[in-house]
Amino acid sequence: MAPIPPPRITIQSLIDAHHERGREPPRSHMGASELGHSCDKWLWLKFRWAVVDNPPGRVLRVFRRGHAEEATILKDLRAIGLEIRETTGEQARVSFGSHVSGSIDAIIDGGVPEAPQKAHVAEFKTHSKKSFDDVEKNGVEKSKRTHWIQMQTYMHGLGIDRALYVAVCKDDDRMYTERVRYDREVAERAIARGQRLALADEMPPPLSTDPTWYECKWCPAHKVCHEGLGVTAPQSCRTCAHSTAMPDSTWRCERHNADNIPLGFQRTGCADYELHDHLLPF
Repeated sequence: MAPIPPPRITIQSLIDAHHERGREPPRSHMGASELGHSCDKWLWLKFRWAVVDNPPGRVLRVFRRGHAEEATILKDLRAIGLEIRETTGEQARVSFGSHVSGSIDAIIDGGVPEAPQKAHVAEFKTHSKKSFDDVEKNGVEKSKRTHWIQMQTYMHGLGIDRALYVAVCKDDDRMYTERVRYDREVAERAIARGQRLALADEMPPPLSTDPTWYECKWCPAHKVCHEGLGVTAPQSCRTCAHSTAMPDSTWRCERHNADNIPLGFQRTGCADYELHDHLLPF
């Protein structure tokens, strides 16, 4: 008797499709978690919604796992006596102006064993085994520079000069913690870079013109940068030639002489849409 063939539609595929349908739209700001990214052009394209990274359902579930782990880390830290100010909603937002902002995981008011009286910005991350081994061996500044710069900006915005980085290995539940010192020059430079790119009307050059460069090879903007195929995102005000990012973190429409375009309207634009010159396929 012939074996039963494997199902064409699996439980996993249905679950993944569910998460893909519920993808959140691109964020409206340039996040502090992105300021350590090596490519100016990618940051500009992403902020303008010109390239949208649509990860598959499996990856979205990975992101969900990392987010869910934060509550467990908080519970464990409180259990050993750390005084933690959990942040939610607007409390979590740190704004730097000119469209640059970020959301902190928590603020520790005291109880860190090495410095029990000192306040810390808390940053929680989950890692695969390979990633965890690297950060454990080399430290967060060298291994995960984007995480390190993210903490620098949060310390700068909150006026706190220490951060506590808590990493959890998803494979075996190992934990790695590291206290990070505030570096004002690094923080100010990262924030200024984000503000400059957010307000730039001209697209900056890419990190590399080599399509095989390892940082470009798997980038969602690879086809835009190296194959000249134009934007991959739907029409929006962010990719329109008539819109301008303003220093007060709003968007202005020059075509209709309108200030502060509502966020919902930005996502679709209007009948007078015209693709930004720098986003035209070459």
